[in-house]
Amino acid sequence: MTPPAPRIDSLDVIRGVAVMGILVANLPAFGLPEAAYFSPLAWGGSAGWDRFAWFATYVLVEGKMRGLFSMLFGASMLLVVDRARAAGDSPAGIHYARMATLFAIGCAHLYLIWWGDILSHYALVGAIAFVFVALPVRPLVWLAFLFVAVQAVIGAETTLAAFAAAARNTPAKVETWTLIASVFGQPPRADLLGEVAAMRGGIGPGIVWRWAHATSPFALLPLVGAETLGYMLIGMAGLKSGFLTGRWSRGRYAWIALVAIGATLPIDMLLAFASIVHGFDQRWIVLGSVGAATVLRPLTFTGYAALLMLTMRPAGWLTTRIAAAGRAAFTNYLGTTILMTFVFDGWGLGLFGALPRATLYLFVLPVWAVMLAWSRPWLARYRFGPLEWGWRTIARLEVQPWQR
Repeated sequence: MTPPAPRIDSLDVIRGVAVMGILVANLPAFGLPEAAYFSPLAWGGSAGWDRFAWFATYVLVEGKMRGLFSMLFGASMLLVVDRARAAGDSPAGIHYARMATLFAIGCAHLYLIWWGDILSHYALVGAIAFVFVALPVRPLVWLAFLFVAVQAVIGAETTLAAFAAAARNTPAKVETWTLIASVFGQPPRADLLGEVAAMRGGIGPGIVWRWAHATSPFALLPLVGAETLGYMLIGMAGLKSGFLTGRWSRGRYAWIALVAIGATLPIDMLLAFASIVHGFDQRWIVLGSVGAATVLRPLTFTGYAALLMLTMRPAGWLTTRIAAAGRAAFTNYLGTTILMTFVFDGWGLGLFGALPRATLYLFVLPVWAVMLAWSRPWLARYRFGPLEWGWRTIARLEVQPWQR
């Protein structure tokens, strides 16, 4: 039995924070109709504590945790390639087998369990990102800026289309306004009630609804693929430069965290206030979540990563627990989906659409506690999380070592 590859603690900690933060971001998508993820007007309440919950999630979490996760995905890709090369395996063969397996798992997750899957999208973008793994740091950074800029142009076009369609004085503008409302505003009440009935109806109706309404991985690729690819390249550059492995000075990390977070979060707060002042008009939701966010988000999650590099304590109780949750992030991500869909969907407790937005966040601490409680004891005995082991076994077509 070969010994497990050495871990980079900082990557595990950041990945653990990301998977815990993704739970916070995804709770409205687990418990409310799809449009409510962006717009409080769609479902779940838009006043009082519900408004505050939306505001805090938008400013601190929305898109930022996905950015961290994407960045770590890119960094981890480099580690897999390097270890394959060191073992005498084909890096391309190992990588594309992993991406093909991940795509299949992601599609099953998307259509059988939950519409918000990101794994299948990562698999497609990861297949593209492999082309860039041999590049040095500087070209990776410039290419990341380029792809994020492409996404910014797409976001600007979407935002301008939303404002231009507000007049609804032509059939084309009515169609555009209605399409944008289905994601960022108030869809027709009948559509919302149909989604609620499907999610409360059990496994079969939920699958039928997702098959008809969920965005396919291939359709998602041109919408946000450039952004995701840019984030993965940032992760590659972060690993090669030592930013993600703790090789930079504490002063440099502090400066990045202060400037990046200090510059972007106040703007996010202003955008959130603008949405509230304009009554959550979908034009302002699009501006905040698509138009401006595309530019702000990379700075924010890079600042978060720098802050984590400053605050983590490698031997500390909490740090080691979070690192273990990050080592088993694949299991924690999919396990969270299963747990939350049991709470909200009809095959479980059937609470979909029944709770106000603010109440959803009462699940955060208990689920975090589960992540932190099981991950470290499990990994003290086993080499991988259970689903990490399954992913590795299927991708390599060989049963992988299980126990330490």
